[in-house]
Amino acid sequence: MDVTGGNGQPRPDENHPAEHPPAPETPNPEHDPERETEHESQPESRHDQGRPDRPGADDTDERTEHDRSLAHAGISRTDPPPKRPKEPGGGILMGRPFGVPVYVAPSWFLVAALITWVFGGQLDRVLPELGALRYLVSLFFAVVFYASVLVHELAHVIAALRFKLPVRRIQLQFFGGVSEIEKEAETPGREFVLAFVGPLLSLVLAGLFYLALKPVEPGTVPGVLLAGLMISNLIVAIFNLLPGLPLDGGRMLRAVVWKITGRPMTGTVAAAWVGRALAVSVLIGLPLLNQSGALGGDRDVSGMDTVTDALLAAILAAIIWTGAGNSLRMARLREHLPDLRARTLTRRAVPVQTDTPLSEGLRRANAAGARALVVVDADGTPLSLVREAAIVGIPEHRRPWVPVSELAQDLTDGMRVSAELTGEELLDTLRATPATEYLVVENTGEIYGVLSAADVERAFVKAMARPS
Repeated sequence: MDVTGGNGQPRPDENHPAEHPPAPETPNPEHDPERETEHESQPESRHDQGRPDRPGADDTDERTEHDRSLAHAGISRTDPPPKRPKEPGGGILMGRPFGVPVYVAPSWFLVAALITWVFGGQLDRVLPELGALRYLVSLFFAVVFYASVLVHELAHVIAALRFKLPVRRIQLQFFGGVSEIEKEAETPGREFVLAFVGPLLSLVLAGLFYLALKPVEPGTVPGVLLAGLMISNLIVAIFNLLPGLPLDGGRMLRAVVWKITGRPMTGTVAAAWVGRALAVSVLIGLPLLNQSGALGGDRDVSGMDTVTDALLAAILAAIIWTGAGNSLRMARLREHLPDLRARTLTRRAVPVQTDTPLSEGLRRANAAGARALVVVDADGTPLSLVREAAIVGIPEHRRPWVPVSELAQDLTDGMRVSAELTGEELLDTLRATPATEYLVVENTGEIYGVLSAADVERAFVKAMARPS
């Protein structure tokens, strides 16, 4: 099982502060709110013509209080700077095959203990002479079984890398593994192949364990282990081929519907709802099949086996149902990604030279209705960006004596982004070089403005709140 789109998107962060309240400031006759409102209501603006001095003017109906000038929005001394979201932990790092980190989640140890206990009970019936050693053999079975699950996930990873899709990580967890692929396949054919290679490799492993079992004497420890690994890999393959998201079979169904309709969103919706129906079927059908003996002989329907079956079915159904819901949310996310446009999210910026006092830079920004400062050299070439968080920490009485260069962050290649970036391409660019602000430039190299990572995150949350 693999998950496309993992944690490459911005998330709502409760640590982001509310909008900064306006600070008391001497009225500026050049900054008349009524004139500014009247100016913004004009049908054409310099921004509409692609000029770098009015970013965001074609999106005035969605402006909020944070679209005020830098001098008003950035000088509250009590508000902490926005915190960038932290990457979630993946458990214990086991290695990096093909450059992809493999983590073992804490829940795996619970599953390993459960497998050791259950398989140990079976060994006690088949090989009672083992005594307490049966649990050591059972633990070995649990480790090898999850190693085969890792091989299943590596098949997805190799296919993804072959299609030049970035893979964030592999995580071995409760009831299997997850390959977090950060982009979806470009075609339904690639999507089908990407999903099918996992179950295919599990079937191959089941066949290899079957061949290895042939020369082994039945009723021995190697015989029991090989038989158990053959059956478990066969179950993994069959289970993942079920046609419902988030299982591999669901992704294969999504690819087929995508190919027929030409719309990946339609394929996702169809496979997700089949996944939810599958979850209900597992919840009801698995205990009934076990009690009927269809999956393993006679059962004591009044004993502990009944409770275990119901619990196992409930856990599996919850995993499938939740995964199907997550797939729908990820599809909705991709549907709204085009709403994120660097051009409309960029703040207007004022160029200042390195020795300009902060107070003078803020005065110029206030007069121009800008919300960012770009430090340039004598030729107008951008050198660095004045960080909004740094401005917050400078008291007003010190601002005439602090040059803007002391509060600026040097520009790197990754901090220069094109004004034409949108959607997933924009997010990928920002994720490649984490920063709080980015210089947005036209294709000609002209300064367009400054893009704040916090503004992108707010726009993302707003877009996700809109109905599909």
